Amino acid sequence: MSFQATKREIGEIYTFFRLLAEGRVASGTPDLSDAAPAYKPIVLIEREEHDGTRRYYVEKDEVRVSGASGEVHVPRTDFAEAAELLLALLKQPGDEVEVPDVLENFLDAVRIYDLEAKTDDRTDLRIAFWHPQAPLAGYVIRCRLAPMNPLLDGGRTANLKFEQTGVKFAVPTVNKINASPEGPAEVAERMRLLERLGGVLKYNDVADRVFRCNLLMIDLHFPRLLAEMVRLMHLEDITRISELTERMCEINPLKIKDELIRKHGFYPYKVKQFLLALALGMRPAKIYTGQASAIDGMLLTDGDGRVYSYDRSAPDVFAEFLYRHTRLEKGPLEKDKYGFLERENGVWYFKLNAKIGFTKR
Repeated sequence: MSFQATKREIGEIYTFFRLLAEGRVASGTPDLSDAAPAYKPIVLIEREEHDGTRRYYVEKDEVRVSGASGEVHVPRTDFAEAAELLLALLKQPGDEVEVPDVLENFLDAVRIYDLEAKTDDRTDLRIAFWHPQAPLAGYVIRCRLAPMNPLLDGGRTANLKFEQTGVKFAVPTVNKINASPEGPAEVAERMRLLERLGGVLKYNDVADRVFRCNLLMIDLHFPRLLAEMVRLMHLEDITRISELTERMCEINPLKIKDELIRKHGFYPYKVKQFLLALALGMRPAKIYTGQASAIDGMLLTDGDGRVYSYDRSAPDVFAEFLYRHTRLEKGPLEKDKYGFLERENGVWYFKLNAKIGFTKR
């Protein structure tokens, strides 16, 4: 009997099956170009299910599936056919699709009962390249044919605080500002109204102390830099990280020497460090020490169904890809508690939220 699944779930399984069918993965480039790609052979993929670990050994013509309940041998061509069926589902409209019986039966045959891997370390797959005894590398999956998990999931812990200075507002004026009509640009409209009434928003702090310390690990001034990028995202409607960083080079919010900007590329360098740290495990509410996490890289499925790998073994390529293909996004205001003037200890603050996702193109 068929069942419903989200495209995010289907995207994860599609990527997994495509790797098993091809037995290799292309090394990604900063611009996703596949001209003469370099490939890494895959010999083993490990995946977690609710009832234990499955190991998928990629052999010449078949995949040997090993788990606590024994082994099964499946032709690699079967995975290729299943991947094509999944790709067709991903190209259907909507965020949910109906999985047909033939795919459900195949999932059962290859011991897959959870469409999303069950792990505590946030990895989706662990892969051994070249040799079965090679160290396993943990990867997260992103699929451009489905809604993608963000690189930095906003949430209240990713809020940045601006102190309202300049004119001292009375409570009725604050209520007027906060009552600006809802809409895609409502945060920007409140900020502009505040400025028209004589107020000034001055960066103050990161709302969450753990996220503040994590940002300080990138640079002691990085919280201020990120806050300025988020502020301009709202006011100038620029979302791409690369374009916002170029604006930082122009306005120089940290007031550093021009030589450091032009010759050393200070702002792009710091932003790339931050993006790479996020991709390899930094989270707002978890203490970040800079040490390696279980996440070694990312598998990206493009709009045509091709799979590319990015990992810590080629950090410059990985960071440049993230720099070119990420954007700031707007999270829900009520849920993430930002975009309004709020009083704390007699002082009015305006919070903005930092959320970073992947571009669709």
